[in-house]
Order: sequence, then C-alpha cells, then structure tokens
Amino acid sequence: MTDERIDTLGELNGVLGRLQSLRRQLVEEARDELTEKPGQAELINQYVAEAEDAIMTALKAPPGAPRNDGGMMPMIGLGDAVATTLGQSASSPLVPDYDDQINRDRITAIADLYYLYQMESLGTFRAVLKLQQLFKSGEVRLSEGRGAMALFQYDRKRVLRYTLSDRKAAYRKVFGYTDGRPPAGSVPNSAFHPLMTNFTRNVSNFFQDKRVSEVVRPDNTRESFGSMSVVRRAGLDLRHNLKQVSYGHIAVLRSEVMVLLRDAFEILNSEDIKRLFGADTPWEVLEDTLQRHLGERPITSQRHRMAVTGRDILRWLAEDYILTDVRTDFEALLEATVDAADDWLTSTNSLGLRKRAQAEGTAHIIDFKPVRRRRSV
Repeated sequence: MTDERIDTLGELNGVLGRLQSLRRQLVEEARDELTEKPGQAELINQYVAEAEDAIMTALKAPPGAPRNDGGMMPMIGLGDAVATTLGQSASSPLVPDYDDQINRDRITAIADLYYLYQMESLGTFRAVLKLQQLFKSGEVRLSEGRGAMALFQYDRKRVLRYTLSDRKAAYRKVFGYTDGRPPAGSVPNSAFHPLMTNFTRNVSNFFQDKRVSEVVRPDNTRESFGSMSVVRRAGLDLRHNLKQVSYGHIAVLRSEVMVLLRDAFEILNSEDIKRLFGADTPWEVLEDTLQRHLGERPITSQRHRMAVTGRDILRWLAEDYILTDVRTDFEALLEATVDAADDWLTSTNSLGLRKRAQAEGTAHIIDFKPVRRRRSV
C-alpha cells in the first residue's frame, strides 16, 4: 500500500482511508485475542501509524527540490490537465516535522551545571575560602601538610577560573536562579523551575497510577492508569526549554568549575584538615566550617540530593527516551528516573522552597543566599 504513487489529493485520501479500514479489520479479527492480550491493540495501532508515517514522509519536499507551481495550475484551470474535482488536484508536499532532537552533549553540560549550582548553594566554595582565610590569618592550628598546601594553592590560578559573578550569571541565564545579572543579550530562564517541577511531578504521578492499576488489575489485563502523553509533553517542554539555553559558554564553564569543585573536596578530604576538625569525612568538615565559622545552618543533605537527582533527571532527558511511542518500552525507560524524580520533589519540599517561593510570588526562584543559623539568646 505504501509503495503506491500518490500524485493527487484524491489518491492520498484514498490510501489513508484504506489504512483506517485495515485498522478496523485487524481489530475485528483479533477481538477475542484482545480480551486476553490487550497489548495486541498497541501493536495494531503501531503498525498502522508506521504505515501512515511512511506515506506522509514520502510527501515531504526533499531539501533543495526544484520549486514548481505546487499543483495550482490545474486547480485554477490553466495548462493541459485541468482539474474538474478537488480530488484531482495535486497532493501538496508537507513541511518538515518539528525537530524534537537535541544535542546530547549540551544537555549533559546543563545537567552538570545544575549539580554545580546545588553544590555551590550548600556552601562548598564558601567553606573552602573561609578555611583559606583562617589558614592565612593563623586562627587555626594548621601550618603544613597536604591540606595546608592545597589551601595555599587554591586561588593561585584565579585568572583562569570563572568568578562568582560569572557563575551566578550562568545560573541565572540557564535556570533563573540567584540574583545575579545574566550575560548581556540574554534573559533569566524563569521557566526552568516550573517545568522541572511539572515533569518530576508527572513522572511521580505516572508510577503512582501504575502501582494502583497493578493492585486493581493484578493479572495485567489492561494497560496502567498513567497517562504516557502527559509525561511526554512535560518532558518535551523541559527539553525544549533546556535546548534554548544550552548555547554559549556553558560547556566550557561547566568543565572549569567541575575542576574547581574537585579541588575543593580534595582540600576538605585531606587528613590534616579533617584532623583539625576531628572529622571522619569531608562532609563533616564542610558542615563544621559552615556552622562554626560562617554562622550558617548546614543544609548539605538536601542540597546534595537535589544535585545528584537533578543531574540524573536532566541526563535522562538528554537521551531520546522521551520520544518512545511504545507504552511498554516507555514505562521501562521512564522507570530509570522515577526514584530520582520522587527524591528531587521530596528534597525540594524539605527545604521549604516551594512554600517560600509561593508566598513571595516567585515560584521559579531558589535562594542562593546561605541560611543563617539562629543564635540563642
């Protein structure tokens, strides 16, 4: 059927009509089997949809094709072949589909930048710079060792690194976060956080509905209650948003700041620094520095989980999983990110970010400022 030559609008409508008749015939012949195996309906619809796609793809004008009258002359009564009915008019080539493909590497760079934002928000760089200040002033019992030397060298390459204002500008441009001014010519991406929240909530709801359907229908005689199209739409909206802000110096900045973060944790994990605080892990050093010397209330656990799960979610979106049409495949691929979505939402709620943002009327903003510790009276 798909090998037929289609020159007129009537021929196109005839082929599409026969495909719909074929769909009805396949369903009627498989009626008894569909009762026991509802997944067969998906296979029938997929077969017909692929045939339709093949027909419509053949009608698309190839790049660089010569321009002609597009079949208008027979319609208006000019030339040798004058159309007497609308069906005899030429079938018009379709425009190319909207390109849902994205550059995987650029979205991966944004995922890493999100991780860096959360790690910076929890105070990693502030803590290391404070340790460096204490080391230079001699306020701590630290004079030599691996950590001391690393603190001395930490900002020796400052000219090669993006400054705090540069990083805040990037966070504002890509995520709409912080109060930094975005680079000239760009605007804050205020839509990111609502889209991220919408996608994670829909992923979570999808699998909640799936679990309910598995309890109600333990024999899997029907498809799950979750709406695949709603999750796909939310994912495509977020992917499109990320695509628009993925250009520029984001990949380079990401690579450089990741090195800076690695250097910071090498300092926090050095034996002489941990011994100074009586700590067993670099996270304990980080929390003690924030609490003792900066007067902040550590929120390392929540921010770290948001960093890890947010990066996992965005990396999942960098693949083409969201474009999958087969429900079974879609559910299996989406299951890889459901735990990260639930964790991200829970961490957001535990930080009170949603309530605070709604109260302030800025649902897309997450504070970059540290949370100060309340001093006892």
